[in-house]
Amino acid sequence: MAAETTTRQRPGTMRLIDAFQYRLPLAGVVSILHRVSGVAMFALLPFIVWLFDVSLSSEISYAEFTSVFVAGVGVVPGWFFKLVALALIWSYLHHFMAGVRHLWMDATHAVGLQFGRQSAVFTLAASLLLTFVLGAKLFFF
Repeated sequence: MAAETTTRQRPGTMRLIDAFQYRLPLAGVVSILHRVSGVAMFALLPFIVWLFDVSLSSEISYAEFTSVFVAGVGVVPGWFFKLVALALIWSYLHHFMAGVRHLWMDATHAVGLQFGRQSAVFTLAASLLLTFVLGAKLFFF
């Protein structure tokens, strides 16, 4: 009798293709974006420190700081710095809103399905709306 070799997947493991077949609930998307926004803020920390340092050093350095958003630096255009600032604005707003959502759920023990959906919608809508408003100010005013 010949030995049959079968390849079975171990329980608890998942292939990458299988991971994309699941539809994540909105609360899960908000939770993942909370982590992504935290990583984005950490990655942009040198840019944040530079913004803070240059904007407060002197009036001349503040003028140079604002000119970066208009003229750019070297071969990097000004709109790129505006996009980086917009990513920073979104990451802060989303991280703040999602953090308040998590704190509220922890403090009030509001962990129901309905509240999770409503608070996730509010978190996404509020962070995107505020990002849009501040982005419009950044790009057009």
